[in-house]
Amino acid sequence: MSRSRKPKVSADERWEQAFDAVDHAPLLERLGVDIDRDGLKLALTHRSFANEHGHLPNNERLEFVGDAVLGLSVATKLFELYPSRPESDLSPMRAAIVSRYGLADIAREIDLGSHVLIGKGEALTGGREKDSILADTTEAIFGAIYLQHGFATARDVILTLFDEKLRTATVSKKHHDWKTDLQVRLAELKLPVAEYVSQASGPEHDQTFTADALVDGVSRGTGTGPNKKLAEQEAAHQAVLFLRDHAAEAVRGNA
Repeated sequence: MSRSRKPKVSADERWEQAFDAVDHAPLLERLGVDIDRDGLKLALTHRSFANEHGHLPNNERLEFVGDAVLGLSVATKLFELYPSRPESDLSPMRAAIVSRYGLADIAREIDLGSHVLIGKGEALTGGREKDSILADTTEAIFGAIYLQHGFATARDVILTLFDEKLRTATVSKKHHDWKTDLQVRLAELKLPVAEYVSQASGPEHDQTFTADALVDGVSRGTGTGPNKKLAEQEAAHQAVLFLRDHAAEAVRGNA
């Protein structure tokens, strides 16, 4: 007796199944706006998932649009918030806010990683926590909102999510992104991506955070600050300084 074969599931059906496997209502609630099913599904589809399933559409075109909407929204708000600041101050402020790490921060605040559709390879290597994937998907979400609702709605969502970053933007530190510098240096040395571990001490209303920048599991820099983000930036700064003088040691330790 021949066994009946199960009907083959198409790529589109697998896409639908993967999308439906997660409840996206909490994400939409955090965003404060509705996104139609097709738009949200596309915005959440990373190229690794698309390529593993017969080259489905992915979110890169939406990311392209979202990047433009994000840049204009943040630039306009900075222009309004800091009327006495020259362009030479506003440009680095904007760059820091919309950087990969700034976007990844926002993505983690809204738990975007649990909603992204990624391929098996990316999933096995922690893709849902990768800054690049989180940042790109955040921009794609903004692109989807813009295309469905227009610029004003997309801008309002962006400004709500980035409100703290916009209002605490300063020029005194020039928003130097040491985490980016560290990643660039590690890539040059062919070392793994840095990981950060942090802990807080002191009363809840006046905590001090300590962070370590780990390269292949070894701390290469330690930083402290009034919040986790600043502590991690200082840890990355110290790691960059370490690598300037001890690059060979770090490479040998990874061999």
